[in-house]
Amino acid sequence: MKYLLPLLFVAFLMSCQPSNQASTEWSIALHGGAGNMNRNGFTQEQIEQYEEGLQIALDKGKKALSEGQSSLDVVELVVRELENNPLFNAGKGAVFTNDGRNELDAAIMDGRDLNAGAVAGVGDIKNPISAARLVMEQSPHVLLIGKGASKYSAENGIELVDSSYFYTDKRWHSLQRALQRAGKNGTVGCVAMDKNGDLAAATSTGGMNNKRYGRVGDVPIIGAGTYANNNTCAVSATGHGEYYIRYTVAHDISALMEYKGLSLKEAANAVVNGKLSNEAGNGGVIAVDKMGNISLEMNSTGMFRGWANSNGVEGVAIFRDEINQ
Repeated sequence: MKYLLPLLFVAFLMSCQPSNQASTEWSIALHGGAGNMNRNGFTQEQIEQYEEGLQIALDKGKKALSEGQSSLDVVELVVRELENNPLFNAGKGAVFTNDGRNELDAAIMDGRDLNAGAVAGVGDIKNPISAARLVMEQSPHVLLIGKGASKYSAENGIELVDSSYFYTDKRWHSLQRALQRAGKNGTVGCVAMDKNGDLAAATSTGGMNNKRYGRVGDVPIIGAGTYANNNTCAVSATGHGEYYIRYTVAHDISALMEYKGLSLKEAANAVVNGKLSNEAGNGGVIAVDKMGNISLEMNSTGMFRGWANSNGVEGVAIFRDEINQ
């Protein structure tokens, strides 16, 4: 009897716990940049345009994952869609440097084997994320920059464009305003877990508006703006790149999970709303772990974002006070 009562008590406690959620076959999250923004800075039409752009990219990723495509294929697919949308600071919508050029960066990482590829400072590659994947899969290197990256891409079938392709009036006028004040940053990215449980991350950016001197941010730095490891999580970051490099933000989230046993949400929150907030590292991250859990953390007032999983949970949002995953 002295053993029976404790066992009954344990059984009672277990019965009071919430039941486990249905298993997740696949999960996806994406972002289109973060920053301190408020509703008053947008018209309703602009909000709807951004939400539509996020939803289109999210729907493409959902469809591909539900059909059994790999997480690596999906994150490239989604980021290409965002690169082709001039609303976002990547690809077609890339911002201008101080001297009126476009310098784009991108990175992709495979959580299965930690293989990774990146390009930086390119100005004639239509979809830098595909060039990054080429570097990962077809070269012995991780990061190629500038003319070398473009030459290697052209030799291996990646589409090059004239620099005029990246011109948009919105970004050009943004540069003119920025010449009178501080620059602007932004990024696009996607993380996913596929039906095999494999993780992948991809990030692409037009860099910081009005940047000088060949500056490169966190996006193509593996472990800073982009990271994926099947043992923990996949992360894509957006924000002030210098801080994300110093704190190796994406890898730090993975390390907190691996070495301290934190959950994805705990780890992402500790880094984004802890370390980065203390150092004025404005921005956010999207992340998915090996169980398909999703975390969307930011210390800014907004982050263009979308999320979905096989259980029917999904949404898109812009401002911090909106419903989140």
